[in-house]
Amino acid sequence: MLTDYSLKMPRNVLAGEHALEDIKDVIPESTNKIVIFTDKGIIKAGLVNLVEEVLNNLGLNYKIVSDIPAEPTYHQVQEVVDQFKAEKADFIVAIGGGSAMDTAKLASILSTDDYGVKDLLDNPLLAKKQVSSLLIPTTAGTGSEATPNAIVSVPEKNLKIGIVNPDMIPDFVVLDARFIKNLPARIAAAPSVDAMCHAIECFTSKKRNPFSNSFALEAFDLIFNNIIEATLNPEAMEAKKKMLIAAFYAGVAITASGTTAIHALSYPLGGKYHIAHGVSNAILLMPVMKFNEPAIKEYLAEAYDRVVHDGDKTLSVDDKSAYIIQEMDRIVDVLEIPKSLTEFGVPKSDLEELVASGMEVQRLLVNNMREVRADDARQIYQQVL
Repeated sequence: MLTDYSLKMPRNVLAGEHALEDIKDVIPESTNKIVIFTDKGIIKAGLVNLVEEVLNNLGLNYKIVSDIPAEPTYHQVQEVVDQFKAEKADFIVAIGGGSAMDTAKLASILSTDDYGVKDLLDNPLLAKKQVSSLLIPTTAGTGSEATPNAIVSVPEKNLKIGIVNPDMIPDFVVLDARFIKNLPARIAAAPSVDAMCHAIECFTSKKRNPFSNSFALEAFDLIFNNIIEATLNPEAMEAKKKMLIAAFYAGVAITASGTTAIHALSYPLGGKYHIAHGVSNAILLMPVMKFNEPAIKEYLAEAYDRVVHDGDKTLSVDDKSAYIIQEMDRIVDVLEIPKSLTEFGVPKSDLEELVASGMEVQRLLVNNMREVRADDARQIYQQVL
């Protein structure tokens, strides 16, 4: 556990059934122009209309930028950032999942011409906050609305890379369950498992500390007991509200601590094969958890005591740890998320390339409680090929 630690959070988080209407209290009166970052799917779902109505009522000028692909490369992000710079806006609103929010966060520190996204791959602290941002997540998953991280794909390395800069922490966040109410289960499932990974990885990370533990454990409790209902039942609004809060808490935990080998080894799956981030994490969840269990079982037992509300507290540490791992596996099964790379056409012959790429993500591997060597990564990947 870290002996020195810190906690960084957005300036103001608006939550509740009609939290969106409260943005009038956080957008500065001096705002001249807003750029809304989103994607065409969010527009088609009618979610941008909710925000437009509020902005229109406030008499605010805005422009929508919707050319944001899923899992974008840094080149694609730069193109969107260039669009943003041309608008000369002084406030950002992002509506969407991780890709839209991450792109918006990068735009908030890239409004000058002094540097671009590529420069931040090697020197993420080069940039400073230029434009205030307000993020509205449309999945209960990525936690991007709470973190200083932006994930971009780097095609020449067949890898995803996290750009981490504390100035990218959003200024304002809206957690309004209306934005996830009608999300189809097949779309909601993987980001929700991503949030579950955030929570348990941060709670078992080498960088765990009192701040991250508090947020990670509360997030894991909320996710563990609501993820299935919130994902599969369109009318389960209470569960959906709890999942939005949980995803945010898990994002805060990332900021205070950090994810581990699940995320590290998943980055090559998104970078080369364009497998959705949440799906990649779901595929690697069990192999990594079982690999880590000898080093983290006491923490998993602690998690059991918190999240299994009617559980037998007299069980052994081993039994409690095994139960948590088995239940996470069951959640992935119930949500019908793939647990193998075979259906994505990943050939076994790519194993060594996967190992080499995965081992490059030392930023996260160093957080893992049990050391991950190349042979360990190889065995983990072999289980899902």
